[in-house]
Amino acid sequence: MLDGYAANPGDIGWEPWKALGELTVYERTAPEETVERCKDAEIVLTNKVVFEAKVIEALPALKYIGVLATGYNVVDLEAASKHGVIVTNIPAYSTLSVAQMVFAHLLNITHHVAQHAERVANGAWQNSKDFCFWDSELIELDGLTLGIVGLGNIGRAVARIAQTFGMKVMAYSSKSEEALAEMGIQKAASYEDVFRTADVVSLHCPLNAQTKHLVNRERLALMKPSAILINTGRGPLIDEQALVDALNSGKIYAAGVDVLTQEPPRAGSPLIGARNCYITPHIAWATRAARERLDKIAFDNVRAYLSGIPQNVVN
Repeated sequence: MLDGYAANPGDIGWEPWKALGELTVYERTAPEETVERCKDAEIVLTNKVVFEAKVIEALPALKYIGVLATGYNVVDLEAASKHGVIVTNIPAYSTLSVAQMVFAHLLNITHHVAQHAERVANGAWQNSKDFCFWDSELIELDGLTLGIVGLGNIGRAVARIAQTFGMKVMAYSSKSEEALAEMGIQKAASYEDVFRTADVVSLHCPLNAQTKHLVNRERLALMKPSAILINTGRGPLIDEQALVDALNSGKIYAAGVDVLTQEPPRAGSPLIGARNCYITPHIAWATRAARERLDKIAFDNVRAYLSGIPQNVVN
């Protein structure tokens, strides 16, 4: 296990894994340490440690890479297949936690929860002449339209929650209009249709060449001045400078993001300090319940591989 700290900083434990074989856990692994640490391993678990072709080629004993995440772009799948290495991932473990974070951001933005709590701590309510106090517009979700880009497990969970708030839901998805209608969701004709129509846009599509900078200046220009953008997917789905300019100029109202293009933002991010931009440090997936599911699925993946019937194989 090359970067165990990310998913398990000590609150879950590795004890059950020892039943599967000799286990070595590293909290973190630098790129230059990967080959040396893996040279005798048949099974490697990784979250963010990268396995390029040259790394895989340097590890003749390697038979299995278990990616402790849903996305598996940290592994060169072609090289893994060429060398007979099975690669697995962890699907759908964080669905409910990520959907919950979407609404944590949305409710914070619409009720300014953190801001008002801070104002109370600073004495603003104490000094109020009235029984209540607010200094920002409060927005009700009922009747607003939520536009979802990407209607996989998380997108569907977000849609269900939105509907309980009384929101109308539209989605840009490959699913048929009939299939969406059964879920009470309107099918959007295009990305532009979502950005032009929705009061809130939430991103849940995979990151690839077609979706990088899906949110760009042109699409931001289509949004309502009152619109809110939520991103709990992948940072590069957004052209960050374009979003900064849209927020600072008032072209859109607010954004809540849990992911950035560079993580952590060592050199800073243009979004930090932007008007009405609320950033959380990539924690949507990280509830204990989600991490326990991740651990169990990863364990079951390895056990299935050892039994000769591998599951959740991505190559």
